[in-house]
Amino acid sequence: MTRSLRIAVAEDETCMKKYLQETLTLLGYQVVCLADTGRELVEQCKALRPDLIITDINLPEMDGLDAAREIYAFEPMPIIIVTAFHDPELIERAEDNHVLAYLVKPIKQQDLEPAIVIAMRRFQEFKTLRQDTDNLRQALEDRKLIERAKGILMRRSSLEEAEAFRRLQKLARDKNRKLVEIAQAVITMEETCSLA
Repeated sequence: MTRSLRIAVAEDETCMKKYLQETLTLLGYQVVCLADTGRELVEQCKALRPDLIITDINLPEMDGLDAAREIYAFEPMPIIIVTAFHDPELIERAEDNHVLAYLVKPIKQQDLEPAIVIAMRRFQEFKTLRQDTDNLRQALEDRKLIERAKGILMRRSSLEEAEAFRRLQKLARDKNRKLVEIAQAVITMEETCSLA
């Protein structure tokens, strides 16, 4: 990683919190939050927007998994659970709450370091896939607008499909605008004319 990760930690056991802070600092990471409760973790993450969250499950006020769900709804962040419980129900809840690693105490530095690296890599892959999906969705929406505008030109000017598309492209070039913007303008004009 080219910069030090900013990590939020939530742990109600003082010795474990101190261990995590010291170990993460030793690994070159910056601990930006040391929360005692799930509610405090949520508030601090909303304010500080860390790169990674490491949280215990069993926290006062709000458990770590509920806190993770609330944070993730606000802004997706990679989450690692560190807990004393190896419970199938908790593991299932962790899966449902976008947890990227589940470590059972006692943990060692050699457990924590690869979990962080893998969680960050998986989260980056997730972000890339999400962006690709958003881009594809937008491209599909843009294509629908262009097809609709092309249909309007074909109907209004008795043009063949290829010629209608060339006219949209020429207009976009002449106006130095995106093709989808020109298509939207054609659709808006058609809708305005149909109201008259």
